[in-house]
Amino acid sequence: MGDLEPFKMLKIFDRVTLYFTLLLGISVVVPFHDRVAGAVDEDIATAVVEKADRIRFPQGGYQVNVKITTSSAGREPDVRDYEILSKGNDRSIVRTLAPASDKGQVLLLRERDLWLYMPSVSQPIRLSAAQKLTGQVANGDLARANFSGDYTPSIVRTDTIENETYHVLELKAVDRSVTYHRVLYWVNKSSNWPHKAEFYAVSGKLLKTCYYQNFKEIGGGVRPTTLVMVDALTEGGKSVLEYAKLQQRELPDRYFTKDYLTKLQ
Repeated sequence: MGDLEPFKMLKIFDRVTLYFTLLLGISVVVPFHDRVAGAVDEDIATAVVEKADRIRFPQGGYQVNVKITTSSAGREPDVRDYEILSKGNDRSIVRTLAPASDKGQVLLLRERDLWLYMPSVSQPIRLSAAQKLTGQVANGDLARANFSGDYTPSIVRTDTIENETYHVLELKAVDRSVTYHRVLYWVNKSSNWPHKAEFYAVSGKLLKTCYYQNFKEIGGGVRPTTLVMVDALTEGGKSVLEYAKLQQRELPDRYFTKDYLTKLQ
């Protein structure tokens, strides 16, 4: 067999596998080369998502300010300001800077746990990442901004948009604590820049679409500084997130504790 071509060896391997499978009474066989191809596809999808995450935000600790402007038909725009401290994909602090009525409120994310601290309440309140923070923005959109680690990705197709080629990935939540049940994610095939994402509920209903725009040099790389989230359920509903003052920072683990939050009030 040493002189056989690799493809012929795989064919022989598959026939032998099928023979023993039928002999043992097992009804389903996954060919060896299909299993290898599937593993390679998973690795490629994972790498694409991780690279796009690194473009959106630095890999290590960072601090950034976010201004969120929410608009809807017949209402005045609502403007809110936040400061985010983040370390990895599982530790974040989101501090409300404005409006004055909410100033001092702090979200703390540690692994899968999300807590809200308010100056007027002695005990923290447990929250879901999927709960609305403001407008079309959920708690998890700010506190847990990366996709890698929270979703299992696969590449479902390739799209061409304005002469650019994009991977279209399906992201499936790893568990119920993740912000969205399912995401369709468009990532530029050559640059790994995120283009847009569609977020879906467990029912399969489209909740909103996010567009990544206004790429600029910030925080040690070229990143999208504007996210436009369009509500799929309410006509005219939209939230615009503007990121500024992004800087990489060494953030000690003690920052992401209940004791430290009292210093942020």
